[in-house]
Amino acid sequence: MRLARIGTVGAERPAAWDGAHWRDLSAAIRDVDGALLRTGLDEVRALVVADRLPVLDVEGARFGAPLSGIGKIVCIGLNYRDHAEETGAAEPSEPVVFMKAPDTVVGPNDDVLIPRGSVKTDWEVELGVVIGEPARYLASPDDSLAHVAGYVLSHDVSEREFQIERGGQWDKGKNCETFSPVGPWLVTADEIADPQALGLRLWVNGTLRQDGSTKNMIFDVAHVVWYLSQFMVLRPGDVINTGTPAGVALGLPDHPYLVAGDVVELEIDGLGRQRQTFRQA
Repeated sequence: MRLARIGTVGAERPAAWDGAHWRDLSAAIRDVDGALLRTGLDEVRALVVADRLPVLDVEGARFGAPLSGIGKIVCIGLNYRDHAEETGAAEPSEPVVFMKAPDTVVGPNDDVLIPRGSVKTDWEVELGVVIGEPARYLASPDDSLAHVAGYVLSHDVSEREFQIERGGQWDKGKNCETFSPVGPWLVTADEIADPQALGLRLWVNGTLRQDGSTKNMIFDVAHVVWYLSQFMVLRPGDVINTGTPAGVALGLPDHPYLVAGDVVELEIDGLGRQRQTFRQA
């Protein structure tokens, strides 16, 4: 099942895809959030099958982030072998963990702001894992996927000078305004047979820059969820960004960082496509 939130900023309507149309869920549920993912997905499926939901006219409509009320965004750095190699970093022995604030989230086609003073704004296409059941001290990675509600396309926009050269942790380069486009939809876990068999691609101004596969993760989705559960409680509606493949500006010989007017497009198999124009803040 695909779930989305469609409409202007602050007035998005929850919607479900029936295979041919987007159906309006706003009369049946409050929103697409952690509570729905934990206890309400069967109800939504039944409503879609019953064919009693009004069709939404989405021609020209804005898709917002497909999940509201995100509790936390936990990110894994250097999680693709080719990306670690291109940046000159050794493969980590444990997942590299950092956080992004939920208020960085925007819709998949909203403009992204280049921070004031930025000279190294970079792109990163990533698989986002959405938690549906609380995960706390999981016994084994084998237990992990039962706690996953679904998957999203996530763009982990980064400012490399802020991240690497300005001291402290990575947070300064990861939490700038609009740095987390998510969507266009959330695909429930039952529709993704293998999260380690998804292609990821990203273009800048029409030039293909990233072309990878989740099979090349150093730590797979199940391991990441298990690992994080040893240090924090993962709650319904939390999002985990699982890392990016090679091809970021930081790793390219000419370091073609983003400037105002650049257009970035990205996609993951089955999870849709994003398109952002970058603007100066």
